[in-house]
Amino acid sequence: MLYFPEKLVVVTVATTETDGFRRFLRSAKHFNYTVKVLGRGEKWRGGDYMSTPGGGQKVRLLKEALDQMETEDTIILFIDSYDVVLASGPKELLRKFHQAGHKVVFSSESLIWPDRHLEDKHPHVREGNRFLGAGGFMGYLPNIKDMVSDWTGEDHDSDQLYFTKIYINPEKRKSINITVDSKCRLFQNLHGALDEVVLKFEEGRVRARNVLYDTLPVVIHGNGPTKVNYLGNYIPNSWTFETGCTVCHEDLQPLTTLKSEYPLVMVGIFIQQPTPFVSVFFERLLKLKYPKNRLQLFIYNQEVHHEDQVRTFLQDHGHLYQDVKSIGSEDDMDAVSSRNLALDMCRKDKNCDYFFNLDIEVVLKNEDTLKILIEQNLPVVAPMITRPGRLWSNFWGALSADGFYARSEDYVDIVQGRRVGVWNVPYVSSVYLIKADLLRSELSDYQLFQSNTLDADMIFFVHFLDYFVHNPSPGSSPLTFAIFMYVTNLHTFGRILSTENYQTNHLHNDLWQIFENPADWQDRYIHENYTRIMKDKLIETPCPDVYWFPVFTDVACNHIVQEMEHFGQWSGGNNKDSRIQGGYENVPTIDIHMNQVNYEKEWHKFLLDYIAPITEKMYPGYYTKVRAHFDLAFVVRYKPDEQPSLRPHHDASTFTINIALNQVGLDYQGGGCRFLRYDCSIQAPRKGWALMHPGRLTHYHEGLPTTAGVRYIAVSFVDP
Repeated sequence: MLYFPEKLVVVTVATTETDGFRRFLRSAKHFNYTVKVLGRGEKWRGGDYMSTPGGGQKVRLLKEALDQMETEDTIILFIDSYDVVLASGPKELLRKFHQAGHKVVFSSESLIWPDRHLEDKHPHVREGNRFLGAGGFMGYLPNIKDMVSDWTGEDHDSDQLYFTKIYINPEKRKSINITVDSKCRLFQNLHGALDEVVLKFEEGRVRARNVLYDTLPVVIHGNGPTKVNYLGNYIPNSWTFETGCTVCHEDLQPLTTLKSEYPLVMVGIFIQQPTPFVSVFFERLLKLKYPKNRLQLFIYNQEVHHEDQVRTFLQDHGHLYQDVKSIGSEDDMDAVSSRNLALDMCRKDKNCDYFFNLDIEVVLKNEDTLKILIEQNLPVVAPMITRPGRLWSNFWGALSADGFYARSEDYVDIVQGRRVGVWNVPYVSSVYLIKADLLRSELSDYQLFQSNTLDADMIFFVHFLDYFVHNPSPGSSPLTFAIFMYVTNLHTFGRILSTENYQTNHLHNDLWQIFENPADWQDRYIHENYTRIMKDKLIETPCPDVYWFPVFTDVACNHIVQEMEHFGQWSGGNNKDSRIQGGYENVPTIDIHMNQVNYEKEWHKFLLDYIAPITEKMYPGYYTKVRAHFDLAFVVRYKPDEQPSLRPHHDASTFTINIALNQVGLDYQGGGCRFLRYDCSIQAPRKGWALMHPGRLTHYHEGLPTTAGVRYIAVSFVDP
């Protein structure tokens, strides 16, 4: 049988253009459908689909449009468009329509709506869904004209109820020749069917497959919570395994082509709880590759603990930015009010082009992040960040039926980078970019973050749903998004910190983060050349079986020294020492043990992760245990007028780690270590470098005199 796509006309109602409508048109254009759009420029009066059924305006507009059509063999496909994507072309649709054997075919539902009392009047079907869905139907022009000819309702009356009453009337059903697509061969309504529909990847394209009936529907109608957003990320060919993302570079706005200045961005920084590595956050903010005279800063800090860090940043660098607004703990403003205020400042500033939300827990390692997000030219877009070693991220893949978190089928693949693209999602948090025009139009409500039950980010994105409730669109479901938000993992952007168990009772609390935030701890405290030690042969051998290699940054050395001096309880350098087993130290030093500052577990972790691998390379066949409990890990202080040197001795260890914590020539004069057996000395220890040597028998050694200043070293006796 021949099918004539030119006789098919797709008719839809769209009073305003939304992201969903543009997505629908893109899928229609892909398959060369002819689309007629009704209601453009009209005010929507068809109800809000929440308090009462509605949609009568669609029937009125359809009836008026059909009166202008006369070709009797024209086939009309009347569908919603804001939450619809087309998965295949006109030929397949027409073939399935003709195979249905009726003049008009409606989409089907498994749940009856809006009047459950009409359930028994619906005809039974051999298999599949019994109930009619008004969101999509297809038929010959004369039959559809006949079907809508009796419409005399108001715009806010129910289209669903009108068509249902025609369908359950045996005479009208027969005369118009109506059926429902019970097995979802043409139409797939997602409401009540979320678990029935999965993606089917074909070569170069993607379909939705109904696994209950083993069908491949052509029209996918997302009248279920956000499912169509998820499916729309793929169907018909937005992302495939062969091509990757095919739409990610559409509508880009390259900043390099701008003839004027870069867009003005307000950066909202929010500190709501004690957070590690705040100083590093501001260091990364300074490194963002974006003109600082096109950035305005809004900094909200409700933590007294972080006041010095914020103040230091603003004193040193605040003048670089176009404008700075800072709200501290003394200003008595809660977090919700601060977020509302920040958005409103951008909203009211006619020069503000974007608002960039940046919570303090965000570790933004990609210096081009802001440029990348702006160039995507999307209403709301977030860079994907994750928590290392976990599936936590700053976006949700789907919503549950009640509007809360649900994991989409592709969530893990996106988080782990097996699928890369720009993804339409229902919720983002922590770091995201919003177009200021959106704040002035759809999101003009000042109290966007106000809620008695939900956290600030959650209530903010509920407004993306509420916009539809208060500004409803034809055929939209209660959980349809008029404003699309996206997350991109086209690039690696960074990660998010864990703020759990962050203690603020130390001078440098970040030192204790080796367990909670190991990647950030390494970035802050491990020497930049540490990972190159083996590849680039950075390990030196200044004396036999003595190895010298970089391990700590200057910041690590400074923080350890400052922490010890802050603690201040240096030993007296006597032989009697109650801190060690047996209470007697044969070769005493002026020192503080790691366990005295509650740093024993963290130091043990450091030795396991950063020292043990070097040991096993340099001493083949020896596998250090770095026992969980050891007493001899300590920081030694040498001063000319206190203890300038250390007499020759063996260490009570299998091997010893000796890390220089400050710089010879700058912080002190003299110092070093001499191995007597080999008459070999290291007299210019490099700050942050570790000296590793055997502790017994062969490496009898002494500490050379410090002649000026103060010298600090961190010593560990390993596997004694």
